[in-house]
Amino acid sequence: MARFYSLFSGSKGNASLVSAGGSSLLIDAGVSCKQLLISLAEREIPVGSIEGILITHTHIDHIRGLRVLCKKLSAKVYGTAETLNALLEAGHITENQVGMDLPPYDYALGDFSVQAFPTEHDAWGSCGYRITTSDERQCAVCTDLGVVTDTVHNAVSGCDLVLLESNYDVNMLRCGGYPACLKARIAGRQGHLSNKECADEAHRLIGTGTTRLILGHLSQENNTPHLAQRTVQEKLTQDYMCGTDYLLYVAEPQGMKEMVIF
Repeated sequence: MARFYSLFSGSKGNASLVSAGGSSLLIDAGVSCKQLLISLAEREIPVGSIEGILITHTHIDHIRGLRVLCKKLSAKVYGTAETLNALLEAGHITENQVGMDLPPYDYALGDFSVQAFPTEHDAWGSCGYRITTSDERQCAVCTDLGVVTDTVHNAVSGCDLVLLESNYDVNMLRCGGYPACLKARIAGRQGHLSNKECADEAHRLIGTGTTRLILGHLSQENNTPHLAQRTVQEKLTQDYMCGTDYLLYVAEPQGMKEMVIF
């Protein structure tokens, strides 16, 4: 049975976990090691089950707890070559904690198969991950996008479950107190995905066979869970029925208490 856990999600910290059988992969470590360990314990996930730590990119909300966590776990750290080099240079990991740089095709990692796909976010080597479990179920972590490129869409198409970025509401960002340069960065090609852009991609993904969608990486300043869910739901209900064609979840800053089976 394949299970997905959103442990933390948002502008202040991100971490997810995929589990199948007795093995797990942790994706990102964007909160303190203490918070991560508490979150895992609350969900009864043994830290010894983690076969690898996948890092999407080097922004602090994705690596905050990595240095200390690596001292607690025997699991290696994986990512693109650019990400691993940056982590090494900054002292977040050591040479003996490096697994390998993941290629843009399926790579066997313990009981899983992992594919890294590039994203346009403004961090060198930024990527998302498509993960296949030992029972042939597929999920993807797809946040910090800026734009959904053909490469991104093709990489996540057909996944049973997708954690998809729904970072900001256009009107909240436009009318909010952020300086103009920051607003432009968020809404730009190398920034984040809006609720509307998320809705459009969610609609396309259901057409490819995705049945479980988790809206993630919501801004706490420029979005609300209600707005994100409503925007996506309004788009999806044009052609699909919730509960029959798909299930929709929203990950809040502290993630989701329940696991999603896929």
